Amino acid sequence: MRSLEFLFIIMFLAPVLLTANGNIKFDDYFIDKTMRIDYFHIGDATSEDVTIDRVYKYGIWAGSLKNLIDEFNNGAYYVEIYNAASGVMIYSKGFDSYFKEYQLSGDAADGIKRTYHESVVIPYPKAKIKFVLTKRDKMNQLNEVFSAVIDPNDVMIIEDRVADNEVKVVKSHYSGDPHVKVDVVILGEGYTAEEESKFNSDLKRFTESFFKLEPYNNLKDKFNIYGVFKPSEDSGVDEPRAGIFKNTVLNATFNSLGSERYLLTEDNKSMRDLAAHVPYDAIYIMVNHNRYGGGGIYNFFCTFTSDNQFAEYLFTHEFGHSFGGLADEYYTSATAYDNFYPDGVEPVEPNITRLLDPENVKWKELLTPGIEIPTPWEKGEYDEVDYAWQKVRREMNSRTAELKKTKAPADQIKEAEEAYAKKDKEQSDWVTEYLNNSKYAGMVGVFEGAGYISTGLYRSMTNCLMFTKQAPFCKVCQAAIANVIKHYTE
Repeated sequence: MRSLEFLFIIMFLAPVLLTANGNIKFDDYFIDKTMRIDYFHIGDATSEDVTIDRVYKYGIWAGSLKNLIDEFNNGAYYVEIYNAASGVMIYSKGFDSYFKEYQLSGDAADGIKRTYHESVVIPYPKAKIKFVLTKRDKMNQLNEVFSAVIDPNDVMIIEDRVADNEVKVVKSHYSGDPHVKVDVVILGEGYTAEEESKFNSDLKRFTESFFKLEPYNNLKDKFNIYGVFKPSEDSGVDEPRAGIFKNTVLNATFNSLGSERYLLTEDNKSMRDLAAHVPYDAIYIMVNHNRYGGGGIYNFFCTFTSDNQFAEYLFTHEFGHSFGGLADEYYTSATAYDNFYPDGVEPVEPNITRLLDPENVKWKELLTPGIEIPTPWEKGEYDEVDYAWQKVRREMNSRTAELKKTKAPADQIKEAEEAYAKKDKEQSDWVTEYLNNSKYAGMVGVFEGAGYISTGLYRSMTNCLMFTKQAPFCKVCQAAIANVIKHYTE
């Protein structure tokens, strides 16, 4: 059988493509169904290829019927959908990808090619479309990397393959019509059939914790939250450094991209098939584990562990990445990336800046009147203490992993885990108190240290949930998230 890829016409000589000046009318171009375009993303640090895998039709469209063009200018990639006949852009959305993160890794720099499975979800078109992927270059300009014409009436498009007798759906928080709500799906990972009640309890707990924070607590009626449960054969997930591997529904694993706490899945198809049981704008993966770990990729998915002492922080921090498009503001921890934010280029994320134009800071409307730009803060002592802690943290985690790998007695492993948790909480408490006592606490300025870089990148407040574990979102992050919520709910 011929691959679906060869049923599409690759557009080498494309017509002029246009963006409509006004709002696109949904009913002119779409029906109230979902199209999922699955593709493979292949390459290393200097090469990139895309090939389409399968296209699916199912469910209703979860997104807004009004805001079809993404104007946030965020994400390393954009999917752009054009009406093939007229060349008018009828849908777009910015996003990041696992492949993009791999391109910044050491393995990719060494020329090791890898393949990642990814998906784009769009409203179902009435007529042929041109599907375009664009990517930012080193100057953050978007350039086309792939395009193909897709016929929505193609007989090879797979319809309504979401039924699964093992799957159970729970409406954890429901406010109404998905077209005017942010629809969040929380997928259970590493819960066995015997742990279904734990999944339900965890789902309830994290739904409640979600609405504790601004801006979510004042916009509770703008959300639908669904839980989707499918039992895994094993409890927990892979811990490669400890030699532990589990058979789970979504195949999530610690040590993603070589970073000990980075927790992701490369099984995109299983994740998308499970999420498709409900209308969704955003995907959480709730991992049944007590280790600290998670990850968030903008408009892709996020993960968090359910039983860590900082689980509520992980839950909201990672969603800040995947839904709000927020950057990490911390800079003392080791990461899996090299040169994530190049010198001389303003990041697209709304909450960090290179301060290339001090007179026009990207959050200038929120600046505390009269504050100095850049804003001095008590950075020296903070750096000394936190860099020292990061060294201790790595040593303690490596010790625990070695104990697990060598099948040490359970009481030794537990003792090591508890010692780490105690130290981690003590450090977090010190950080919170130190930053709360800053001369500039509560003020909006431009504070050096953000985006994994100690110098040359800046955040808006001394403390924020995107910076440390025991803080609310800063005012800039709150405003950015509120704008995204508005986009989905108008």
